[in-house]
Amino acid sequence: MKIRNIDFGDRPVFLAPMEDVTDIGFRMLCKRYGASMVYTEFVSAEALVRDVKSTVKKLTISDEERPVGIQLYGRDVPQMVEAAQIVEQAGPDVIDLNFGCPVKKVAGKGAGAGMLRNIPLMLDITREVVKAVKTPVTVKTRLGWDLEHVVIGDLAEQLQDCGIEALTIHGRTRSQMYTGEADWEPIGAVRKNPRIRIPIIGNGDITTAAEARQAFELYGVDAVMVGRATFGRPWIFKEMRDLLDGVSSPKLLTTDDKIDILEEQLRINVERIDEYRGILHTRRHLASSPIFKGIPDFRQTRIAMLRAETVGELTAIFEQCRERLRAR
Repeated sequence: MKIRNIDFGDRPVFLAPMEDVTDIGFRMLCKRYGASMVYTEFVSAEALVRDVKSTVKKLTISDEERPVGIQLYGRDVPQMVEAAQIVEQAGPDVIDLNFGCPVKKVAGKGAGAGMLRNIPLMLDITREVVKAVKTPVTVKTRLGWDLEHVVIGDLAEQLQDCGIEALTIHGRTRSQMYTGEADWEPIGAVRKNPRIRIPIIGNGDITTAAEARQAFELYGVDAVMVGRATFGRPWIFKEMRDLLDGVSSPKLLTTDDKIDILEEQLRINVERIDEYRGILHTRRHLASSPIFKGIPDFRQTRIAMLRAETVGELTAIFEQCRERLRAR
């Protein structure tokens, strides 16, 4: 699969852009363990144009994580164009337009998945951003606003006509949020449409290597994007790559290996920001990681992780977890 001159190889697996999750430390680890492309947290066009410092910081990328996409959301054509030009100066490999975020503070204001209620505006934004930048522009969206308005079939062609170079489809409507099961049939139908020439990336409920392989085999997508299943589990990309690439005897990571990876994520974030905020960036992953679930009465350990304020406290908790897991 290619996006312009970026060759991702056969059956690539991407890290989904996620607010408060895909910071640079996490992205670098996901890349190391096999993610074909990673994305920043999504960026508000309005905040970027206003030069809000916390938003501008999200544009920081590293050569170690390339290829990397920066995702942008907004609802105003001139603002999105100006923001895309600012984003381009940060040097991403792809600029992705977010027309899929379902949360109320975004979609409720007409941005993100809210654009599914104003398709003409979505197309205007896409067309003008494509014209304004030289970087490849891609789009991420959903099936439609609700089950009575599943529009992705026609919408995919319209977005392609605007000049985008890849389309990611999440297999839910906005009204479904993240409930129920993702429906991959409409995604597969878009991929099978002979008029679609751009890569189609499928997203939704991919939590295991077997599910990733099934998405390629059943629906013919060009790439798979993985979101919530990566929380506290950057090594999931290794598991997926090993299966997709047919590695006959993959090296399995031990529990100690996985705890080492989470400790490294903590160190990266602390060194990149500072101790307090670095810990805040890492807590969500630690509390969500599946490797700790075998610990008896993990709830108390999880609370301790979420309350820890120093690297020393977290390191001590890690050591306790190692000992308790070995004692099982």
